Amino acid sequence: MNPVIKVQDIAWLEFEKPDLAAAEVFARAFGFTPVHRTAGELTLRGSLPGAPCVIIRKGAASRFVGPAFRAADRGDLDRLAAVTGTRVRALPEHLGGASVDVREPAGTRVRVVADVIEHPSLPPQSALDLNVGGARSRTNRPQRPPREPARVERLGHVVLQTPRFRASLDWYLDHLGLIVSDFLYFPGQRDRGPTMGFIRCDRGDTPADHHTLAMTLGPRNRYVHSAYQVADLDALAAGGEYLKDLGYQHSWGIGRHIQGSQIFDYWRDPDGFLVEHFSDGDVFDASLEPGWAPMTASGLAQWGPPASADFLGIAPGRESLSEAMSMARALRADNEFDLSRLAGLLKVARS
Repeated sequence: MNPVIKVQDIAWLEFEKPDLAAAEVFARAFGFTPVHRTAGELTLRGSLPGAPCVIIRKGAASRFVGPAFRAADRGDLDRLAAVTGTRVRALPEHLGGASVDVREPAGTRVRVVADVIEHPSLPPQSALDLNVGGARSRTNRPQRPPREPARVERLGHVVLQTPRFRASLDWYLDHLGLIVSDFLYFPGQRDRGPTMGFIRCDRGDTPADHHTLAMTLGPRNRYVHSAYQVADLDALAAGGEYLKDLGYQHSWGIGRHIQGSQIFDYWRDPDGFLVEHFSDGDVFDASLEPGWAPMTASGLAQWGPPASADFLGIAPGRESLSEAMSMARALRADNEFDLSRLAGLLKVARS
């Protein structure tokens, strides 16, 4: 495979929301640090050095705009623009650098950036000293993790749904140089190929997150969730208690995933977007071949409570109604979501 470029990491995610004030209140409670704020834009960062994690612009309705990935250098932007027939454009001064905006086959806008401003590190939320086995690192010091926001360190990954899974997956591999860590397939349908892919950056011998982007087949193009790293399990759990005290909606957790191995906890923001605190995720170099497994609700975690109806998207409400309506439209459209795939998707939720 000879991709157009090889992106180095995910840079940030972009959203539109009508109420930036409410978005900022939740963001601070979730553990972000605002780094830029105007009447029309809110930019959020983590504590590790680097670019922002999330950019939220004021809009008439809440929507996910798209992901941004970090190129190795400005020359990669020129190559990508030449192949896709697009232009390299300067980013706003508070972001710095330049970008190329392209569309993948299902229509999601993908931004690739280079030379953006790298913010210095912020004071970290230190992981706890643990007395484990015969090692005693803590004496005369009880553990009392404070009930406070779990400080976000960085953006880890985003999960997107698409009705054109194979076409979109191939586009990311061919244009951005991503590689597959794991494939999932609908139960009983392995012969039809994968319906979810966990894909990572190809950095050669340098390890990268198990997945920077995950994609799953479904009846419409949509954001599923995004994940943000925190220091450790105690930071994640105490941060969850803090969010619970403020009345925010818990979706699923705490548990440990199988693909990626992360300790996870999922929450809904005021606009209904699903966001994840995670810690202790896998990293792979480019030498590992993809794994294969059936897609099941019970196979989402090694331990933890069963996947909730909210997390699976089947809880009664506006989101599940929109998904159901999109199924009827998808079955009449030119895409990969047919009756067999619909049956497989429904089976996943019951497995």
